[in-house]
Amino acid sequence: MEDTHSHGHRIDPKVEYSAAKFGMWLFLGTEILLFGGLFAAYAIFRAKYATLFHEQHKELDVTLGAINTVILIFSSLTMAMGVSAIQKGKKNFLSICLLITILCGLAFGFNKYIEYGHKFHNHIYPGTSIFFSLYFMMTGLHMLHVFAGITLLTVLLILTLKGKFSAQYNTPIEVGGLYWHLVDLIWIYLFPLLYLIS
Repeated sequence: MEDTHSHGHRIDPKVEYSAAKFGMWLFLGTEILLFGGLFAAYAIFRAKYATLFHEQHKELDVTLGAINTVILIFSSLTMAMGVSAIQKGKKNFLSICLLITILCGLAFGFNKYIEYGHKFHNHIYPGTSIFFSLYFMMTGLHMLHVFAGITLLTVLLILTLKGKFSAQYNTPIEVGGLYWHLVDLIWIYLFPLLYLIS
């Protein structure tokens, strides 16, 4: 009777892990659909206004875009290293990896702030053209996801410093890592679509 009562109030760690991971994959699926719609709109308008897109993409800073790409790819590496670390019980190394990943996200946001500022200085705003409307919509939505990721990772870092995770329990870290990898993946598609139009 005691075991039955106990099991009735406790969640099996394996069940919790599977449910959390499944929930995150569902969420990521909706995010992919959201950006997929924007990518489809981009493809349609680029095919219709190929010359316009080619000319106006020259206003974008390819160097800053490339730097941000390197930053996010590196941040995905540090996130993956953090997940691997906590699975081995290395809490201190996880903290370092989370901090570096957060700093990378902040660096990405700072570079985007500089880039947006340059556009506004040159009187380029959403609505200036179809290309720049898509540019601001796609990169702006992505930036919101970066900020959400930074917030999530900051919470995970605080919990890590409080000793909440271990080799036996690290589901939130892995789920957070999946979200951050999505942020990285979306940018890897956005960079060539917007900055490297041939």
